[in-house]
Amino acid sequence: MSCVIAGGGPAGAMLGLLLARAGVEVTLLEKHADFLRDFRGDTIHPSTMEVLDEIGLAEEFLKLPHRKANELSMLTDSRRIRLADLRRLRTRFPFIAFVPQWDFLELITSQARRYPNFRLLMQAEAYDLVREGGAVRGLRYRDASGEHEIRAALTVAADGRHSVLRRRAGLRPRELGAPMDVLWFRLPRKESDPDEPFLRISSGRIMVAINRETYWQLAYLIPKGAYERLAASGIDALRGPVAELLPFTRDRIGEIAGYEDVSMLTVALNRLRRWHRPGFVCIGDAAHAMSPVFGVGINLAVQDAVAAANLLARPLAAGAPIPERTLALLQRRRTPPTVVTQAAQRIVQNRVIRPALSRSFDPSFLPSDVSEFPLLSKVTRRFIGFGVLPEHVRT
Repeated sequence: MSCVIAGGGPAGAMLGLLLARAGVEVTLLEKHADFLRDFRGDTIHPSTMEVLDEIGLAEEFLKLPHRKANELSMLTDSRRIRLADLRRLRTRFPFIAFVPQWDFLELITSQARRYPNFRLLMQAEAYDLVREGGAVRGLRYRDASGEHEIRAALTVAADGRHSVLRRRAGLRPRELGAPMDVLWFRLPRKESDPDEPFLRISSGRIMVAINRETYWQLAYLIPKGAYERLAASGIDALRGPVAELLPFTRDRIGEIAGYEDVSMLTVALNRLRRWHRPGFVCIGDAAHAMSPVFGVGINLAVQDAVAAANLLARPLAAGAPIPERTLALLQRRRTPPTVVTQAAQRIVQNRVIRPALSRSFDPSFLPSDVSEFPLLSKVTRRFIGFGVLPEHVRT
């Protein structure tokens, strides 16, 4: 086996497809039975759309049920602030596509399955690494039939922010901190409701509202560690603030029957100082957990996968050993966009989210329309749409 990847999320699935297209023998492990789980972030940005276009999947992707957002806005108690107009991006895809992540992953893995050198193992949970001669030579996993071992020239940990393989490799992330956690839930949507997604901010309260056609995907931000106290106060402690922030939901707020209808995301912001060991590398959330700010987590993961495939596909296909210095090159390439993106997220966390949750945020300094400031507008939409150092498929 040339490459084994643990984790069937955006990073692992995309890397598996790109390596398979390049003729690499690759096995992808996903610990669940399917991709139908309650993913929180379903935002596909122009950077990922261009990657899909480069491998001939953009049209298939756009056939999936999706919602396009051309601009992003913030609503305060007194006004609407337009933060970014993506229509002015120079791309065939000047929008953010909101697509259920399970549909995205099914599209990627179904394309990968067309290659005889690709193998997808579902309900296969990686739990340890195979070591030999001071290097990682594969992984161990368990499924319904027992425990198994896969030997490979390269083992990739794409198993998320709580990566088991990262821990087994002795790699520990540097925690950068976050002032909030997020409660995710749904409410039915009516035709008379607002159309575009938006950020709603008020003294002590913040929400994100995403139009999913028949329902709203809603995120209610709470101070870090405040969930147990909120839950102990009863469900009306959540219903009340939501109805005040989004008055159009008052007639259906009772749809939130209890906290069993709410999913709590513990927000983490961190990154590894070292992404690799001999024969082993981390990508995506296993290498850097992103804050929900800007909704770029999926897209950073896909960019990692593209960069990894560009560097590693040719030597893996040729059966050549992968020196650790090549894995170091991957980290060196992807660290700058990770650091810059996380720095921007920390600025928003510390200058907007933290003050807002502590009732000390004054949005009056913000312009009503960022596009009135050409340079700021250009930087904002470029950062949201493409991020830093966008990757292109070279395999």
